[in-house]
Amino acid sequence: MVWPIRESLCITGSRIVTSVLRSNSRYPRFMNWIKTEGCYATSLTSFKEKQQEDHGYENKGVDVRNMAEINGYMNLFGLMKQRFLNFKNQKYIKELEHYQSLAKAQYPKFMVIACADSRVCPSNILGFQPGEVFMIRNIANLVPMMKNGPSECNAALEFAVTTLQVENILVIGHSSCAGIEALMNMQDDTKPRNFIHNWVANGKVAKLKTEAATSHLSFDQQCRYCEKESINQSLLNLLSYPWIEDRVKKELLSIHGGYYDFSNCSFEKWTLDFKECNVTEEKNSYVVKEKEFWC
Repeated sequence: MVWPIRESLCITGSRIVTSVLRSNSRYPRFMNWIKTEGCYATSLTSFKEKQQEDHGYENKGVDVRNMAEINGYMNLFGLMKQRFLNFKNQKYIKELEHYQSLAKAQYPKFMVIACADSRVCPSNILGFQPGEVFMIRNIANLVPMMKNGPSECNAALEFAVTTLQVENILVIGHSSCAGIEALMNMQDDTKPRNFIHNWVANGKVAKLKTEAATSHLSFDQQCRYCEKESINQSLLNLLSYPWIEDRVKKELLSIHGGYYDFSNCSFEKWTLDFKECNVTEEKNSYVVKEKEFWC
């Protein structure tokens, strides 16, 4: 079904933001109405004419990739097409030799495990380029222990470590993580109710450690604590895979944690100190080193 919409462009400097509202109030808004200080609205038609006048409308300007219109409706795949063609013209063709070499093989230095949250794109935040990182994203950026059985996460880990022989594994968490909130809301005496709960249950040890350390804090503060605690627990869980532990022991592989904070656009990075960690059935504890705070 196609819903009629009305739209306007908000322009500030070289940035164009399109606001889209459904004309029928029964349906949810496709995008939130965007209010930007110092912006002015103009029609798509007038902007399109201006774009053609200034750039020939041939994918030359960065503004073109921010809008696409067909028959008065916003076409999201049209937008995607413009972005792809912009990538092809501005990156692929200009770095043709590099991209053709990537077509033959990959030699990434990093394996990244990040949250599936749409706001957390490691390539966008940390500037990873094609060929630099082998990546998997899942709910709450969790790494299950090996004994928990096969999963998409550990299958990707096996390929990255044993075949690609990456030199670094980086687990990236973030603030306001809904997956961690779901984990903290789970009752210890109940079975997982759905796929989400079944997955975040992999973070149960981090949840128990959080509750023991933060019983005096509010639920929101406990979630913030668990967001980092779950990262460190995932770093320990990585050592339950013998082919990971073996390469870490030989200093061929390093394990790192990272935390992206939306509220102030900061990033914390640290490295697991393997020699100081205690990983046994009875007890597991960790020590981190090389802490850095980027802001």
